[in-house]
Amino acid sequence: MNQGTNDITADAVALQERDTFCAQGWLKLVSPAKVNLHLAIGARRPDGYHEATTVMQALNLHDVVYMRRKLADDPEPEVPSVRMVSCGDVVAPDLPSASNIASKAVLALAQLVGRNDTGLEIRIEKNIPAQGGLGGGSSNAAAALVGAASLWGLASDDPAIEQAARMLGSDVAFFLHGGCSYYEGTGEKFVRALQPSKRAVALVKPEGGVSTAEAYRTFDADPQPVPEDVASAVDTAESADDVALFNNLAPASEMLMPKLGEVRQWLNNQQGVRGVLLCGSGATTFAVCDDFTCACKVVAEARKLGLWARSTSFGSLRVMQVSS
Repeated sequence: MNQGTNDITADAVALQERDTFCAQGWLKLVSPAKVNLHLAIGARRPDGYHEATTVMQALNLHDVVYMRRKLADDPEPEVPSVRMVSCGDVVAPDLPSASNIASKAVLALAQLVGRNDTGLEIRIEKNIPAQGGLGGGSSNAAAALVGAASLWGLASDDPAIEQAARMLGSDVAFFLHGGCSYYEGTGEKFVRALQPSKRAVALVKPEGGVSTAEAYRTFDADPQPVPEDVASAVDTAESADDVALFNNLAPASEMLMPKLGEVRQWLNNQQGVRGVLLCGSGATTFAVCDDFTCACKVVAEARKLGLWARSTSFGSLRVMQVSS
């Protein structure tokens, strides 16, 4: 059986299981990926964090998250459990539930609102690759917050949801709103929303990943300044399409993983590609394309080279519940 047939079989099994879950009363949520159109890392602060400005843009690529209360006969009825499921060519990380940020999200929200019934089941179908800089884990955490709030009867705009998101990581709160937004501070302080882009995108990722901590250590050894014109331009941008692609952390990541530089150069040489940028510290690089046909062609060629690749588009997607 070839790889294409394996992928089709896996997708068919996943689809059949989805139908079963919906029939059994699980909540279903979409959990989108994102890219940083602009990532400007500044000086390292005394607390170890770096000053940063960033523009995050949601993608229409997304994981699917299912949630429900645990059944009465569950051996650990009060503990959040998470099952990660691989979809197609994306391998789900093998993490114990307690280490999964989605489980941590449920516990954080429960603590803030004073609930003890944290025994929830979470199933995450992974379409967003790990170690890609696409925010899959943070998005799953945001989905877990929205799902837990729904199961507990909290208002969708309960401030505890946003508070828990900010406790978990600088980009978790972004996924509660989606679209495109500009942030400052360490990348956690919302400044303003921008008009989202709708352009076609090709995502390309070699095997493996880059340690974010190591990327920052490498950056600190040779900081890359942010040109004044880049900083001023992003300050006045009104839409995602006004933002010039920029990431001064990319040279550090490419030094640690030279394959990333090769992918960038290859993408820049593809017909119809209008911009290329590494996603955060990597290891996914995205290419903005003329249209979806172009993106699909780039993806097909990347796969011939043995790279993970996926065509998608920018959009307004955010974490949301789509069925109950």
